[in-house]
Amino acid sequence: MTTSSLPESAPDQILSPSLRILLTLAAASVALAGVYFVRDLFGPIALAIVIVVICDPLRRPLNRRGWPHWASTTAVIIVAYLILLIMGALLWLAGTQFASLIADLISERRLTSAADEIVLSLQALGLDEAAADSAAAILDPSTLLGIAQSLGSTVLSVATALFFVCAYIIFMAADAARYGQASATFGATKSAVIARISRLNTGVRRYYIVNATFGAIVAIIDGLALWWMGVPAPIVWAILAFVTNFIPNIGFILGLVPPAILAFVVGGWPLFLGVIAVYCVVNVVLQVLVQPKFVSDAVDLSLTLSFFSVIFWTFIIGPLGAILSIPLTLLVRALVLEGDPHATWLRWISGDRTAVPPAPEPVLEPASRIRRRLLRTSGRA
Repeated sequence: MTTSSLPESAPDQILSPSLRILLTLAAASVALAGVYFVRDLFGPIALAIVIVVICDPLRRPLNRRGWPHWASTTAVIIVAYLILLIMGALLWLAGTQFASLIADLISERRLTSAADEIVLSLQALGLDEAAADSAAAILDPSTLLGIAQSLGSTVLSVATALFFVCAYIIFMAADAARYGQASATFGATKSAVIARISRLNTGVRRYYIVNATFGAIVAIIDGLALWWMGVPAPIVWAILAFVTNFIPNIGFILGLVPPAILAFVVGGWPLFLGVIAVYCVVNVVLQVLVQPKFVSDAVDLSLTLSFFSVIFWTFIIGPLGAILSIPLTLLVRALVLEGDPHATWLRWISGDRTAVPPAPEPVLEPASRIRRRLLRTSGRA
């Protein structure tokens, strides 16, 4: 009595491609649901990892100069804390300036007059009174107070997250010193995985450094332009321009709408159109024409996927998801797709320019055909 053993590829033959896709989507849904329910914990951890990845290269020159590992780790932690301190100071400054601005506008009744002007302008264009009132409701003082309160709660939640990030950074920076020895310890057996992780870290680091550089340039230019045009609280809108520069595709719009509305309140349509013109010129030139040339090598994500990732990760982990959307998407691609040789076409669809199919193997001619050709050749001779 003989027993037949299944070939090694039996599991792939048992599961059809459609069934494998359904199982993958089901597993991904369960994992993302878990991330959603622990987003208050996952978001700060992800932010701490990104900050440590950005600051960790400082360790290498210090170690080459003979610094002990604890001293170089302490330097990484200090730089990371400086980044957090700057972020917290910017949020506090923007929040206090914005609250003071809203209080001044309400006391001077500028919001009411601006809303009335919008109603009259829209009615002159042919809109009925109900539609015009709905469009002008955005300048209602109660609406803006609600926005200010929601922003205050968001700032409070971010500040709480930063508190936990401070604790996470200490442990992650200490572990990063040990993980740096992975290449020397496991390079012979895990070289592909280590290279993939190193490429991911380099891409994340370059993405944030380039975005921070261009964000600072855009913020300075926009802030000076708003100050010159007489728009109140230009520092607030400069900070907003800097922060929204880290949000792909839609960050420009998010940074433009508040100062444009404020310009209309204090200066009417001419100042409103002037702010839009300045933002369009500055942001289109820097963020659309120049910046992509520097970040394309680090990201390699399609525009559609970048836009979708902002919405998706914001829904999953909250406001931090908009800023961490690109690194999280790169992480998912590195974990799920880059280790699978059969997912090259999915990597290519995602925008990865290094995803190229392997060269086709040469087709060998059967031996019987070679013998017949040799026989025909010898018979002619």
